[in-house]
Amino acid sequence: MSTHVDRDSVMTDRPPKKKSQVRRVVMSGLIGTTIEYYEFFIYGLAASLVFGPVFFPSEDPLVGTLLSLASFGLAYVARPLGGAIFGHFGDRIGRKKVLVVSLLMMGSATTLIGLTPSYETIGIWAPIMLTVCRIVQGVSVGGEYAGAVLMTVEHTEKKKRGFMGGIINTGSSWGMLLANLVFLAVVQLPDEDFMSWGWRIPFIGSAILVVIGLFIRLQLEESPDFEKVSSEGAVERFPIVRLLKMHGGKVALMALCMLPSGVAFYTAGVFSLAYGPQTVGISRSAMLVQVLIMTVIMIIGIPLAGKLGDRFERRKIAAVGAAGLVFAPFAWFSLINTGEPLFMFFGFVILCIPYVANYGVLAAYFAQVFPTNLRFSGVGVGYTLGGIASSAIAPLIATALLQATGSWVPIAIYMAISSAIGMVAAIRLRETPDTITTDLKPAEA
Repeated sequence: MSTHVDRDSVMTDRPPKKKSQVRRVVMSGLIGTTIEYYEFFIYGLAASLVFGPVFFPSEDPLVGTLLSLASFGLAYVARPLGGAIFGHFGDRIGRKKVLVVSLLMMGSATTLIGLTPSYETIGIWAPIMLTVCRIVQGVSVGGEYAGAVLMTVEHTEKKKRGFMGGIINTGSSWGMLLANLVFLAVVQLPDEDFMSWGWRIPFIGSAILVVIGLFIRLQLEESPDFEKVSSEGAVERFPIVRLLKMHGGKVALMALCMLPSGVAFYTAGVFSLAYGPQTVGISRSAMLVQVLIMTVIMIIGIPLAGKLGDRFERRKIAAVGAAGLVFAPFAWFSLINTGEPLFMFFGFVILCIPYVANYGVLAAYFAQVFPTNLRFSGVGVGYTLGGIASSAIAPLIATALLQATGSWVPIAIYMAISSAIGMVAAIRLRETPDTITTDLKPAEA
């Protein structure tokens, strides 16, 4: 015998939250996500610029970079584990507590990376220690995104969920912007100083940001939607099991929806930092400036796209953005290869416009795909699986294709195919009404 407890207005039948509380939740989510992704991206920057010779020495610099980027991708393998663990507890004990734990884990791992000796000092233990810290980073981020998005969306009235979710989605861009600014400062050091100790500053200094983030998160109120689920006695004992039994198809489609934005963002934001200096002959500083400009465009555009999603169907906006990312990589690479700053700028603009359309609506879109009492698990697992299929391997595949062919064209084709797959997935994945469900009948994707 199965039961189905339908709450068609789980979010709307509660008293409205005060605007000050909503602003506090949005700000805390944005700051926390920015801190998480700052720490995540400084690893990506260091993987492109430093970790090859420091932790993975090789006679061929490109091979060292390839091994370094492989360690970058390991965190994405750990992300689904984090999504499952934090999703389980987020659906059982609440959103707030897991967000505090995820931030503590990320901060500890990042600081330890900054303190890890080089391969020259301790040999094979150096890359082992680096890898362990990277995996801990991945597990923590696996719970961060879902928790920050749900805390925000679940505190916000329906007509503003897309805009507020878009603000949270800029956390990745703010994190990258901050990481690039810090690295832009330390790369001004003489090469010998930068390679020996300068690169460690962004990692060790992140401890200050973690303290600030923890202070903010400890002031939060629990999600009203989780409180509603708890008061109705609808908390699942094993939410992951119920999720996969009832909504496995939606989890898969959500993961595929991540392909366009994940591949585009990490190819442009991580791979390009090695591609520009090594292939085009652009200085590290000049390439960092271009990526910095890209992040500013994203910070402005993503909330606007999210707001557009409050007026029109989000899945269609996501699909249109993905369609644009089928063609944009070819123009982006062509303009990057000129080596001219103005043309490179236009290349990043061409890539960013469809990216923000696609990524800007995903927060509110994903938050309303699953029933409320399975929502943390659904978003956490779907998002992290999508990260493996896109973000984790994008820099690695791009580097391998460049090494094998010596051309950017196969990389652009790879980006286009990924975007086409994501476009189809977005067309098929539909939002559902706000419900609390214990129905054992599998839902259609």
